[in-house]
Amino acid sequence: MNIQRVQIDTIPAILYGEPAKQGYLFLHGQMGRKEEAEAFAQVVCPKGYQVLSIDLPGHGERRGQGKSLLPWTAVSDIQAALNWVRPRWETVSLRSNSIGAYFAMLAFDSPTHVLLVSPILDMEGLILAMMDQAGVSEDELREQGEITTSSSQTLSWKYLCWVREHPVHDWSCHISILYGSGDNMTARRSVEKYSRQHNARLTVVEGAEHWFHTAQQLSALRKWEERES
Repeated sequence: MNIQRVQIDTIPAILYGEPAKQGYLFLHGQMGRKEEAEAFAQVVCPKGYQVLSIDLPGHGERRGQGKSLLPWTAVSDIQAALNWVRPRWETVSLRSNSIGAYFAMLAFDSPTHVLLVSPILDMEGLILAMMDQAGVSEDELREQGEITTSSSQTLSWKYLCWVREHPVHDWSCHISILYGSGDNMTARRSVEKYSRQHNARLTVVEGAEHWFHTAQQLSALRKWEERES
């Protein structure tokens, strides 16, 4: 498989596969990096696709460069990657993980095909749940700006306001979702509701968590990618 390292503005990226008319943009999740796309590329490149994967802010080669993984920094980077591939591909699809899926929903208005793994589908709901768990009210967060919880998570009033002011795109394309029944970031009722509203194809791996990492979970992930791509 052809592997080419490229630079998109200041964003390190990898392009997998031979030149093609169709491709996938791959977006990793929290603590991820662009090289995670190689396993997916091994599935779809033989089908006639290319895969472009980028390091999101503060991750991979961009660690320690001053940018944090925030929606207002990630969205512009994703749009830069989309601008890079659109002249090269006739169709642009998406494969994303976790918070990368949320950022993609903000940045990408019309993907051809979407594969989401453990997606964050309701960021406002997730933040409010974290606030409730930490016993932090909206008034307290507004007054203090940021509050670090006992679990070392930082709650941000700016982040919450930004999420409320920037709704995600309402995709109408074919969407496939892989979800672990033990996911503690997105409630099962949320992923089922989203799937109904968007006619998405939902696959639930019983016993799997938000992060697919065991041999059994990775095997289920690979089979799902082969079937849905």
